[in-house]
Amino acid sequence: MTYSPGIYADLTSEEYHADPALGSTSLKTLASRTPAHWQYEKANPVHKDIYDLGTVTHSLILEGDESGVEVIDVPDKRGAKWTVPAAEAVNAGKIPLKQAEWDLVRAMRDSVMEHPVAKTAFTGHRAEESVFWEDDGLMLKCRPDAWLKDRLVDLKTTVNADPREFPKSGFKLGYYQSAAHYQDGVLAMTGERLPFWFVNVEKTAPHLVSIVEYDDYAMELGRMMNARAKDIYRRCLETGEYPGYPTVEPITLPIWAIYQAEDILGLNIEKEIVIK
Repeated sequence: MTYSPGIYADLTSEEYHADPALGSTSLKTLASRTPAHWQYEKANPVHKDIYDLGTVTHSLILEGDESGVEVIDVPDKRGAKWTVPAAEAVNAGKIPLKQAEWDLVRAMRDSVMEHPVAKTAFTGHRAEESVFWEDDGLMLKCRPDAWLKDRLVDLKTTVNADPREFPKSGFKLGYYQSAAHYQDGVLAMTGERLPFWFVNVEKTAPHLVSIVEYDDYAMELGRMMNARAKDIYRRCLETGEYPGYPTVEPITLPIWAIYQAEDILGLNIEKEIVIK
């Protein structure tokens, strides 16, 4: 099923992801990798246990919902002691977790909800509403974790929530594109440009929390990258081709490698200045 432009409060995650409209992940792949990567990943979605932890953490923090979890008290996920009850849980529509994983999720929830600012992001919010809109012939979609009157919020579980590390990891993971995409989707359907927060919580004790917000220039670069992705996708639709890497691409060495090679060769030795 495909959805018309609008805001849908009751779509499941499965229904949202099944719609072919371009979401944030697609735009990031198209902009910074290749259409061939996008096409393959679209046809071959990968499931990892870490995704289950993220799903449960979101459900617990965003909605206070524990009903979708089946806790299995085993030390590891090897053998029938895990596979049999885990399969039964999945068949019942639940996510199986070890007790240790469930304890971790609850610890992260407690840390977020005890944080004086982060807890305000997940109080009185609209959780995971699906937004669909049209942009110059393309259907786009986004699903903000939390939507408040004065801001949008994305919840991230992470190894390191240090705000000094976020610029590097956020660039690598394309979070600046995600923030711009979500903000623009809500703007398209409501006329409001809302600030966008990332609430980050660490996966290891003491589960520290940070809150970060991209500046205007980072958001503009995100929009430019998203525009690049949409242009690439339009060309793919027109040609029916989803290319990978160029056949031949001229390259050079990274700056640090050039400096090292020049140093070895003695090419970057500064001449001594002699004053007469």
